[in-house]
Amino acid sequence: MKRMLSAIKPTGQLTLGNYIGALKNFVSYQDDYEMICFIANLHCITVYQKPEELKKNLKDAVALYLAAGLEPDKTTIFLQTDVLEHAQLGYIMACNTYLGELNRMTQFKDKQAKGETGLTAGLYTYPCLMAADILLYDADYVPVGEDQKQHVELTRDVAIRFNHKYGDDSFVVPEPLVTKVGKRIMSLDDPSRKMSKSEHNDKGCIYLLDDPKLAAKKIKSAVTDSLGKINYDPINQPGITNLIEIESALTGEDIDSIVARNKDKGYGEFKTEVAEVVEKTLSDIQARYKEIIDSGKIDEILEEGAMKARKIASKKLKKIERKVGIEIKKRK
Repeated sequence: MKRMLSAIKPTGQLTLGNYIGALKNFVSYQDDYEMICFIANLHCITVYQKPEELKKNLKDAVALYLAAGLEPDKTTIFLQTDVLEHAQLGYIMACNTYLGELNRMTQFKDKQAKGETGLTAGLYTYPCLMAADILLYDADYVPVGEDQKQHVELTRDVAIRFNHKYGDDSFVVPEPLVTKVGKRIMSLDDPSRKMSKSEHNDKGCIYLLDDPKLAAKKIKSAVTDSLGKINYDPINQPGITNLIEIESALTGEDIDSIVARNKDKGYGEFKTEVAEVVEKTLSDIQARYKEIIDSGKIDEILEEGAMKARKIASKKLKKIERKVGIEIKKRK
């Protein structure tokens, strides 16, 4: 069975975009791949986070992984910091990544271009840690959105370079797997931007722990256009297209069918339909989330997942250290 790896960086509460673009897909993949999903808490601190908020976001992220349908007996779920090999291989990867490659990474470039101050070395070098996250487990596939594909391409470049230096059996070179429908859910009040947990205006973003009725209200207030037709047209009708993608991703109904069924409806009626789908989805997720939080089993699930991950990660790190030449004593 091929291995797939992914992670979520919960610097804020998870959004409907995270669910559609990531969590929902993880659930569908766990029957077909050996799934490894972790909470990327080291990546969270590349920018300052209030400690108590971060702790809550991490716990909520684990509970929402499970509430979305990930099953611990099918998927290895753990905290990144519970497997120390991530950080150690991250440094080795930094020593095999060129400055020019890091200079081209979009996230750092964008923040620098905006004149943001206080940018950290961790933010600059985090693609090296991300490469380690993936290569540590010899992942065959990494599910990503279009905006994250660049990081997998860097991981591939570093893996190929390392393999040429130290032997082709060092790392599996991963493939990015980009989902088609719902791959990038956009902001409800500005469909030119991705729905993001860092949005300054909550009207454009639906959080998985939002009151379901509030979420429905946000859908009904979504920005559309003046054309008055239900069409799938990302260029000329990005707002309506975004709502169509949300409904398609949540219900499984194909886009053409949604468009055909709603061709004679007005925007208000269509928004109400999408709002009902979103409200039900959040209600179901939150009911399962509450059960998981109340069960007190999160620590147990994380420790079991970390134990499974450590077995793979420890073996890989030892192999890489020997290849590089930094390990001189025999290990059992």
